[in-house]
Parts: sequence; C-alpha cells; structure tokens
Amino acid sequence: MFPTWLTLTPRVDRYARVTVRQRHYSVLARFIGRRVRVQLGASTVTAFDGRIVIARHERLIVKGGQSLTLDHYLEVLQRKPGALPGATALVQARASGVFTPAHEAFWAAARKAHGDGGGTRALIEVLLLHRHLAAPDVVAGITAALAVGSVNPDVVAVEARKAAQQRGTQTQPAQPVSASGDRVVSLTERRLAELPADARPLPSVSQYDELLTRESS
Repeated sequence: MFPTWLTLTPRVDRYARVTVRQRHYSVLARFIGRRVRVQLGASTVTAFDGRIVIARHERLIVKGGQSLTLDHYLEVLQRKPGALPGATALVQARASGVFTPAHEAFWAAARKAHGDGGGTRALIEVLLLHRHLAAPDVVAGITAALAVGSVNPDVVAVEARKAAQQRGTQTQPAQPVSASGDRVVSLTERRLAELPADARPLPSVSQYDELLTRESS
C-alpha cells in the first residue's frame, strides 16, 4: 500500500509561495525565507508551521500554475497598498467569489473618500476581519456601513459583530499565527473586542443631504 499523501519541506520564496512539483502555493507572508512542512494529498496541499496549519489549497493540475490566497498578503499590502490593484491574488479572489461586489463597493467608496492609498488600507482592515468573523457577517457589516455612508473599518467591524451575534456565529476557525506561535491580533480586532453590543438604530444622514443641497443652491 502506498501512502495517500507525501510530506515535503520546501522553503517559502520571496513571493510567499512554496513550490511543490513545479506548482506554486501561497502561505502567510511572514514565513518568507523559512522552511515549512507541506503535506501533498490526492486533491489538497496543506502547509504547516509545526502542527499549525498556515495554508490549505486545492491541488493544481497544470505545471507552473499558482494558487494564491489574498489573505496571505494583507500585512504586505498594508505597507504597499499600491500593489493590490494588479495583484494576482486579487484576480483569483475575484474569480473564486471570495472578493465580493460588497468588497468592490467598499473599496471604490473608500478610495473616493481617502484617495487610493488610504482607501486601500481601509479595505485591507476590512479584509482582516475575515480572520475572526464569518464571511457573511463581514459582508453584512460592509453593506450596513455603506448604507449610512461610512467607509470606516471600525463601523464595518461593529456591524459585522452585530450580524454575527444575531446569527449566533461569532468567530471562524483557522486563526493566523505569528512566527513565534502567538496569534496575531489586528488593531481592528482589539477595538472590536472592547466594544459593547450596540442596539441603537442606524443613524440617518438625510439632514446632511439637505445641508449640502442648500449650500450648493
């Protein structure tokens, strides 16, 4: 009997990828330059740091192919937001449906409000929410924030948390870890944990619209 999986220890390249049988799979960018353990299964490729899963991909068929997860690059993109629009990981996230029309709408509104760099950083903070909140709750948070004209990631976080409480699904598994083994907690997550539940109705912005109309007349 042959094993149904094979274990390898490739080094993570400068693009945060491991190469397995001439195919490339992304891992969290903080592991660049390190060797990680990769388990090659019949249909999946799973990367480990010790016993902790740091990436999981469907196995690629075509040699030279890439499977890149946008989440793996978020810390890098926070420092270099201009790299996001042309990123292959973004192209793949759009194609898979992970990057939804709600994300697109938030990004467009955030760039309009804060410029390309600031707007993209706001989007990345929202994308980081996916690490500890279910995707439908984050999308609900984005939708609620945009409904009141806000592109503040903290508003998205509050609304996403409310959606999670209503659905009874507070968190997702697979928390990211640092190179030292500690779980990485984003600034938005720390704020989110400290905020009490908000049962107030969403504010109206109609009065501000009236002021703008008067000002322009």
